[in-house]
Amino acid sequence: MSRRWLRTAAAALVAFTAACAFAQAPLLQPLAGAPGALPLPWLVVGVPRQPHPLTRFALVELDGRRALRVESNKSYGNLVHPLQELRGGSHLAWQWRVDEFVEQADLRTKAGDDAALKVCVFFDLPLARVPFVERQLLRLARSSTSEPLPAATVCYVWDPHLPVDTVLHNAYTHRVRYLVLQSGPARLREWTSERRNLSADFQALFGQESAERPPIVGVAVGADADNTQGRSLAYVSSLVLEP
Repeated sequence: MSRRWLRTAAAALVAFTAACAFAQAPLLQPLAGAPGALPLPWLVVGVPRQPHPLTRFALVELDGRRALRVESNKSYGNLVHPLQELRGGSHLAWQWRVDEFVEQADLRTKAGDDAALKVCVFFDLPLARVPFVERQLLRLARSSTSEPLPAATVCYVWDPHLPVDTVLHNAYTHRVRYLVLQSGPARLREWTSERRNLSADFQALFGQESAERPPIVGVAVGADADNTQGRSLAYVSSLVLEP
């Protein structure tokens, strides 16, 4: 099992552990509050003994709105919101902008597996639906903890190079799959709105494994530049789950 796969699993583990601690907050809480502070149950997730610094997250005022500033500098990290097996919430909506890309990023390769900005959703896909080899990897990861790890993650990406609507698997694990929504610098430093049908996107990326969309067990905002040793700067605002 690769260290990167373990890193992905460890991030998910922290999200699930936090979910137990915040069981009374089953709904997605807004990214709102005093500048600089991060509201619970949102939490920054790294991995144990992480060799790189954490991606930096902070609430700021930008263009007359409260926004999450996401800065990666040779770093890795996610801002995670755990959820308690949410079966509703058919759509995820948000606004985002990228001010600086990880120029050497290439999600098709392990060496380039970095992103200036991604919005991810964790799904509680039953283990029996996971292909055999991936199932064994999950079982191995889960054997080290009493908490489950999500078997399916969809990440929406603003990529510097890949065309819009590109779909690809994470270079380290098939349990994480990417969908490119925005591409290139044409809208650099401009706010762009997104609204995604989570059931449709799950079917498009994992439909061969399940005819139904599993419960949602977490949402995350992330950025990383540890593989390429680069830097990025981006923002997210108005992230909400909708009917």
